[in-house]
Amino acid sequence: MHTFRKYKNSHLQVPVKAPLHFNEVTGNEEMGLLIAKLKAIFAEAKEQEREVVFLCIGSDRYIGDSLGPLIGSMMQENGISHTVYGTLEEPVHAFNLKAALKDIYRQNRNPLVISIDASLGTKEQVGNVLFNEGPLVPGKALEKMLPEVGDYHFQGIVNYLDPLPSSQFLNDTRLHTVMKLAKLITEIIVDSDSEQ
Repeated sequence: MHTFRKYKNSHLQVPVKAPLHFNEVTGNEEMGLLIAKLKAIFAEAKEQEREVVFLCIGSDRYIGDSLGPLIGSMMQENGISHTVYGTLEEPVHAFNLKAALKDIYRQNRNPLVISIDASLGTKEQVGNVLFNEGPLVPGKALEKMLPEVGDYHFQGIVNYLDPLPSSQFLNDTRLHTVMKLAKLITEIIVDSDSEQ
């Protein structure tokens, strides 16, 4: 089961239902609502002369952390019309995040940043997608001190915390889970970008 959640989205004209649930029964309806919300965000950014930038955070060196770069590469392969930072070829991760943020604000006119990252949750939440207004705190589960990023953010829950050391999840995450989440989030973004 996949779950979409959206909070604090009062400035958009699109009605918000929280939480939004995605599964085999409600999937098309809930995906449609999220696509409509993203279209509204893109339209609002255009009206305000803001450039939409996707910041896909993670590393291709660990399966559990590869969600962001996979989505970044998939968006580029699908010809998304917005700027994308963080791909399998050029990932954005803990060591270059600050430099990437400087580049985003230097290269893009008043950017509206949508960040994307892998996340940990409970065992029951694995496979869920969260979409929220406000910044993402990357590296929080691993207790890394990184800057908050994004006006909006996606999180794909790729694994859960257990008694193992917190960094162990990077090695124990199933590629199947990461690929399903990457395809799902990419599909939503690409569908939202059509007819822009």
